[in-house]
Amino acid sequence: MISGKFAITIHILTLMSRRPDEYLSSDYLAGCININPVLVRKEISNLKKHGIVACREGKFGGTRLARPAGEITLEDVYNSTVECVSLGFAKNDPNPECPVGCRINESLDNLYQNINNLICCELKGLTLENFSRQFAAQTV
Repeated sequence: MISGKFAITIHILTLMSRRPDEYLSSDYLAGCININPVLVRKEISNLKKHGIVACREGKFGGTRLARPAGEITLEDVYNSTVECVSLGFAKNDPNPECPVGCRINESLDNLYQNINNLICCELKGLTLENFSRQFAAQTV
């Protein structure tokens, strides 16, 4: 299902891309996004698992990008936060005797896969660095 995870994750990474040499705290990131730091830490954990960010513990700890923003595509971010676009399925099992019900979920799977491929194709050509440029005039 499409959720706010992608938007939250892009916000986190865009903040990091603006200060690439600093380890940013989850409290700072949460304050910028206006969400609970626990949610930020959850997304950071996922990004770390996918090799997009690096973390450091301790008094001067925090998180920063694991590689340059120009090497991180929005497709990388999308694939780390969303398994596949899904607009939902019927909660019940359709009647297999129904001419629609016998194939509706298969047809929806194909539709969602096509949508996912289009999204990935669009995001593949956009790096975090390019996306972040639109915020260059603003201070953080």
